[in-house]
Amino acid sequence: MASKLSGILPVLPTPFGLDGEVDLIAMEHVARFCIDAGASGLVFPGVASEFDHLSVEERLALLEVVCRVAKDRIPVISGGGAGTPEEIGSNISKAKTMGAVVAMVLIPKQFENDEEGASQFMRSVIENAPGVDIILQNAPAPIGAGLNADSLSRIVSASPAILYVKEETLPSGPRISALRASAPDHLIGVIGGGGARYLIDEMNRGAIAAMPAAEITDIHVEMWNAYQSGNVAKARDLYMRALPLLVIQTIYRMRLTKYILKKRGVFKNSKVRAPLPEFDSFDESELAIQLESLASIMKLAPTNTAAA
Repeated sequence: MASKLSGILPVLPTPFGLDGEVDLIAMEHVARFCIDAGASGLVFPGVASEFDHLSVEERLALLEVVCRVAKDRIPVISGGGAGTPEEIGSNISKAKTMGAVVAMVLIPKQFENDEEGASQFMRSVIENAPGVDIILQNAPAPIGAGLNADSLSRIVSASPAILYVKEETLPSGPRISALRASAPDHLIGVIGGGGARYLIDEMNRGAIAAMPAAEITDIHVEMWNAYQSGNVAKARDLYMRALPLLVIQTIYRMRLTKYILKKRGVFKNSKVRAPLPEFDSFDESELAIQLESLASIMKLAPTNTAAA
């Protein structure tokens, strides 16, 4: 049976201790936080997990924690990482043994104008990870290839193991519509990206899931559930209230995610390995205002179990 993904699938950040090492205890806390917030699945590692700043051993140790916490509760989607098709296939196969049910594979930037190369890349990854359901991640440059919908449809048609496409090349909305119109029958659905900054448009166009960052999973779940139940006005209200914070996230990315998780009592620090800008006093004042404005719609109260 093919996996069935839907709803909010947060991409988990990688927590680091003050010594710079990965923090497995904090990883357990953020996974539990997202499950308690109503997430339909957990994604790790992804671009928002700083996967390109983790060793293979670190990724596997963190993924083992995520799979253990999620076991028998919600599915885990593993990121294939970077490298050759053989290396990505090996990562996916190891993740499967831990309990991950789906793998997400990013088509790298080198195939930006090379549909046949991108298709061969995906086929090679799948050959090296047999029996695994695949999400094709289409991200814009400089991260990914940013392929158009017609190219994606042909690539998916050539590989029946590709059951989903995560579309985050802008403008994502028209691409989602075009892909849904042209995709082969075995494609289960299209998943939204872009940090949920376009979530209402993605749902309007029939996206079956979204993969935002993890810091306001409870709000995103409430937004998704309201829309799916027909209360679009409530979903739009939640979207408008959350959007200013997500705009700030476009600049600070994982640092913003970890900063908010720290404020919410999930993490003890907001340390990142990726080269991202720092917050100054003006940023922190604005973030305090944004968090205060969202406090009444956050479903999870701050916890006292943050990692040391």
